[in-house]
Amino acid sequence: MTVIQKQAESDNPVAHLTPEDIEAIGSELERIRQEILDSRGESDAAYIRKVIDVQRKLELGSRAVLLFSLFPPAWFVGTAGLSLAKILENMEIGHNVMHGQWDWMRDPKIHSRTWEWDNASPSEQWKHAHNEVHHTYTNVVGKDNDLGYGIMRVDEDQRWSPFFLFQPMWNFINACFFEYGIAAYDLQLGRNLQKKHRSNPEFRARAKQVLRKIGRQAKKDYLIHPLLSGPSALHTLSANFTANLVRNLWTHSVIMCGHFPEGVATFEKKSIEGETKDEWYIRQMLGSANIDGSKLMHLMTGNLSFQIEHHLYPDLPSNRYAEISVQVKALFDKYDLPYVTGSLPKQVYSAWHKIVRLSLPNDFMGMTNKTPAPVAMPKRTQTAEAAA
Repeated sequence: MTVIQKQAESDNPVAHLTPEDIEAIGSELERIRQEILDSRGESDAAYIRKVIDVQRKLELGSRAVLLFSLFPPAWFVGTAGLSLAKILENMEIGHNVMHGQWDWMRDPKIHSRTWEWDNASPSEQWKHAHNEVHHTYTNVVGKDNDLGYGIMRVDEDQRWSPFFLFQPMWNFINACFFEYGIAAYDLQLGRNLQKKHRSNPEFRARAKQVLRKIGRQAKKDYLIHPLLSGPSALHTLSANFTANLVRNLWTHSVIMCGHFPEGVATFEKKSIEGETKDEWYIRQMLGSANIDGSKLMHLMTGNLSFQIEHHLYPDLPSNRYAEISVQVKALFDKYDLPYVTGSLPKQVYSAWHKIVRLSLPNDFMGMTNKTPAPVAMPKRTQTAEAAA
């Protein structure tokens, strides 16, 4: 089996590793995982319950303030609070609950099978597209729908066409309406809208489910709550729209920082043929990036500022990622692997720079100057395998 990474051999970050190194890294990561599993307990349960309680009170309080949004101070306070509440609900709560991070609590109200989030994409469809597809095929071009969302060029080896000149604009539009973009690629909308797929009963049923979910969300934010505000109806409507926009822009930025900065690797489809768990771990390590920041920033990102740790352990409690990151970073250092991290402004700039750079042909004005070449992961020889 080979894990093939698209970049020049001279820059291959695993070229110095032996097969034994790869196995040792996998074993160490498994040890860290088991250590967290064994130590989960009441403090973790108290954490998620507290976050949910704070989020619900923040949303309720903000919506109460927006009843008086006719007055500018109330509009600003209510909109800011509602924006924060929506970000918390999507990032630290919804995303992580639906990953099964809290299923061990056996609380039916905080469980991946029962949670429905404040987002256009129905939870069942999102869990399939994200948990099963994205986390299995992380950064595999043509397999991971999160990589470029099907509309962007994300690697020098992808054939360029004039269509990609517009990808910075597509990316900005996608950022503004990110929840709908997620719903669209969860549906694989581009492929399924082709004539031969349009009448597929499964697709039609799933599309109706998405439209019903969008209808419920729109009714809540753009009809019921504005009407409850009476004279402040239009102001509350604009506040809800603004809060959704802020949430979408923030979520998109966090996701971009975790997957798109310079230095994050992408992989070919054939790279996962016969992939071992140890090699899967290596792919997660190389295909993710972190964001440096405060505890508050980590909370507001849903702890996806620890994207490397999340990709390694998507079902471990998010409040433990900071603790895990110390051990994971030490493992990167021990084996001289690139731990891609940086401040939020740095990572946002890096991700957008990459989007703009790859919208242009390779070598255009020196912006894209790498010549990718497939590089194989070190493998055991038959002699070494027999000796082991």
